[in-house]
Amino acid sequence: MNKIKKVATINDLSGVGRCSLTAAIPVLSALGVQCCPFPTAVLSCHTGFDKFTFLDITDEMINYKKSWDNLNIDFDCIYSGFLGSEKQIDIVSNFINERGDSLIVVDPVMGDNGVVYSTFTKEMCDKMKNLVSIADIVTPNLTEACILINEQYDKYNSNDENILDIAKKISAIGPKKVIITGIIRENKIVNFAYDKIENKFFKVESNFNHKSYSGTGDIFTSIVIGLLLNGHDLKYCVENATKFIYKTIEFTSKFNTDTKEGIMFELFLKELILINEHK
Repeated sequence: MNKIKKVATINDLSGVGRCSLTAAIPVLSALGVQCCPFPTAVLSCHTGFDKFTFLDITDEMINYKKSWDNLNIDFDCIYSGFLGSEKQIDIVSNFINERGDSLIVVDPVMGDNGVVYSTFTKEMCDKMKNLVSIADIVTPNLTEACILINEQYDKYNSNDENILDIAKKISAIGPKKVIITGIIRENKIVNFAYDKIENKFFKVESNFNHKSYSGTGDIFTSIVIGLLLNGHDLKYCVENATKFIYKTIEFTSKFNTDTKEGIMFELFLKELILINEHK
C-alpha cells in the first residue's frame, strides 16, 4: 500500500455554505489524501450570504506556519484558495518558497462574472500574479484568467482559440498546467485545460442549468488534486471532476435550495472512492 499523500490546504473555514475548507476536507479525505487545513479566516457563513461573522486570523497564520516549520512537516501538495489580504498572499508565497518539492496548486480567487471582488485591490491582484508565477497548476475561472493577464473579460468571445491563447499567456507567467473553469457557452459549461510541458489542451463539457452554486470551484480543484496525487493523468482528473460536479448539481437542483448553500456533495463522496480506484 502506498503512503497517504498530504496536502496543506490554505483557505477560509465557513460554517454554512459548502465551500473552501468545508468542501476540501471531505473531498480530499474520500480520495485517500490527508487534508491538513491552514485556515486564513473563520466565518459563520461565507461572504455570499447577507449576514455573516468574520474572524481574520492573518497574524495567527504566521504562528501556524512557524509551528509546522519547527516540526519539519513536509507536504506532497500545497493548495491555496481564497486569500484576504496582501499580507496573507505574502505568507503563502513564503510558505511555498520554503518547500520546493511540493506540488503547488493555486486557485486565484479574485472575482467572477467579469467583476473583481470588492475586497480585492489592484495591489492584491498583482500579488496574486506573483503567487501564480510559482505554482505548478492554476485553476482560475474566466474572470480570474483575464485578470491574471490584464485582458478584458468577454464571456461572448470565449471560443477555443481565444481560451487557448489566454491559457498560454497564463502559463507563460510560470505554471505548467492551466485549468480555466466554468466557461459558459449557451446551455453548456466548459472546463478547459492546457499542459505547457506536453503542449496539449483539451476541454470537458457538461450541461448548464443556469444556476450558480457556491463552492463548486473548491470541490472541482480538490477532486483534481486528490486524483493527481494518486497517479491519475490530468485529463482523467478534469473529466471526472466535471462529471462529479454536474451530477451533484443535477441532484441538488431537485430540492430548490438556496444556491449559496452549495451542492449536496456529501451523498456522492462514495463515488469519489470508486473513481479513484479505477486504473
